Amino acid sequence: MTEPKSRLRSQSGPKDLPAGEFSDWLRHTRIAFVQENGADVACGECIACCASSHFIHIRPEETETIARIPRELLFPVSGLPKGNVLLGYDENGRCPMLADNKCSIYEHRPLTCRNYDCRVYTAAGIVADRDSITQRTRRWKFNYSDQDARDQHAAVKSAARFVREHAASFPGGEAPNDPAQLAVLAVKVSDVFLDLIHDSGRDKRVTSDSEIAHKVVRANEAFHKGTP
Repeated sequence: MTEPKSRLRSQSGPKDLPAGEFSDWLRHTRIAFVQENGADVACGECIACCASSHFIHIRPEETETIARIPRELLFPVSGLPKGNVLLGYDENGRCPMLADNKCSIYEHRPLTCRNYDCRVYTAAGIVADRDSITQRTRRWKFNYSDQDARDQHAAVKSAARFVREHAASFPGGEAPNDPAQLAVLAVKVSDVFLDLIHDSGRDKRVTSDSEIAHKVVRANEAFHKGTP
């Protein structure tokens, strides 16, 4: 008997990628945001972020990195102090430091690259700004050790959704709309929404969108004052 086409497609399509236990990932990612000690991502052969027409910010103190990149590939960053530079991409949208689909300066790659973790899009339920990255993020699958982990993931998604849909409720009527910035913010402030999830079954007064927005702002400020 011939199998249905839909079943055949599902069997031949891209396989899921283990993204790790969500609570562990969330904790380590928050620490990485503060300490900038790099993300541990199982990239394998994937170079989607290296071939997606991204400009890479390199700071003045990254002298080892700057020394390994030809000067003609770097240019100043408008609005930032002297010494901050951007690494562009070639006519195909690829980082010029790629060689044979591998980073030629991997041990000295920019902090921007070290800290990049495309799983933030998966965690926040957000479509990335590049199709190739979105294809990758759709394959990541987190696992959950308990209900608390599931609630944490739901809170990150709720945070992203709220910021995206209620920008007018924020001071000045503005909120991040760049997918990467939005996903990162959602990870930082998700505890605000975790509290709302835990309070949903209790006799609590209704919290206005403006109140929630102010809580998000305060949570983001508090995040940067100390290690979560």
